[in-house]
Amino acid sequence: MNMWIALVLATLAVGASAQSCSCDTMKWATCEGTAPQCTCHILVGSNEKQTLKCSDLIPKCFLMKAEMYRAKKGLDTRTIGGKPTEDAFVNNDGIYDPDCETNGKFRAKQCNNTEECWCVNSAGVRRTDKGDKTLVCDKLVETYWVRLQLKHKEMTGAMDASKLKLAITDAINKRYKNFKKDMVDNVEYDKDSRTIVVDVKKPKGDTESNLANMAYYMEKDVKVLPLFKDQGKFEPMVDNKKLEMEDILVYYVDAEPPTFTMKNLSGGIIAVIVVVVLAVLAGLAVLFFARRRQNQRYNKAQQREMEAM
Repeated sequence: MNMWIALVLATLAVGASAQSCSCDTMKWATCEGTAPQCTCHILVGSNEKQTLKCSDLIPKCFLMKAEMYRAKKGLDTRTIGGKPTEDAFVNNDGIYDPDCETNGKFRAKQCNNTEECWCVNSAGVRRTDKGDKTLVCDKLVETYWVRLQLKHKEMTGAMDASKLKLAITDAINKRYKNFKKDMVDNVEYDKDSRTIVVDVKKPKGDTESNLANMAYYMEKDVKVLPLFKDQGKFEPMVDNKKLEMEDILVYYVDAEPPTFTMKNLSGGIIAVIVVVVLAVLAGLAVLFFARRRQNQRYNKAQQREMEAM
């Protein structure tokens, strides 16, 4: 009898281990084998299998490739279509099919399978003007500072803003694997607009910690498009109240300033700039001539006074 019980328990254990072969950090992953020897992958490019390390956040470069693959195949992606410094910029180009290194990092030069190319930072965001395939991108510039501008939904009762930084830090650390708490540098809150600004930084020169992965996962969570298998949300707890987010904007600050020029500005923007410059020059000219006339009148008045004396 005991032997039969042991056999049943062993069978259940094998079944449980087989069921646990899944990828919690990527809902589109396909896993094979049984834990702990199971392997997981996503399809990218031309039905190529990209092996995943599911114990950590999946690199943003791989995630973008998977989204592009699914979009091309007509599969569901559910993708809906205050700067920290003067050099900060947002991703205005949207998703593209990136070239990735074997470790999941972006290649410095991206062309999206076209003849048009550009240079990106470690977050895969364009930081130069676009050019042809002769464009040279010397290196992958590291993004060392990410500003997350969040807006939370209306909530009942007052919130203790002094507890907000700890709540945000704990929520990031709990949901986004291998994230260091001390990277949350500063948290600011505006009660009237319900805006939360979170500055996440790492030391310049640190190429191991990838802020872009965390920011990308959070962006999808806030937009109710979670990449995790559990389909949860980013919901910090403040005084036992869930803080639900409804909007997010991500700014990137690189170790080196971007090199955008005016040549790619639209005609409308250039026209506005020209009008503003001309208006300023006209104002300066009017001011110059007004002062000149005033000086001439003053000199004539002085001459008359001297003659009278």
